[in-house]
Amino acid sequence: MRLTIFWERMRAHFGETYADSFARDHVMSQLGGRTVLQALDDGWEAKDVWRAVCAAMDVPASHR
Repeated sequence: MRLTIFWERMRAHFGETYADSFARDHVMSQLGGRTVLQALDDGWEAKDVWRAVCAAMDVPASHR
């Protein structure tokens, strides 16, 4: 998954403003105690980060 697609999905689910805030501030156990931005900066694949977000936030299947 490209980062552009990842961010499109984040903004579609969380909204334009909250997606960035969530990615910066929400620490997720599914990402080893990292935020979305930290996981991406640490080299996690965007698709794996998106899957973790989907699992943690109950993203509907239609948005996955």
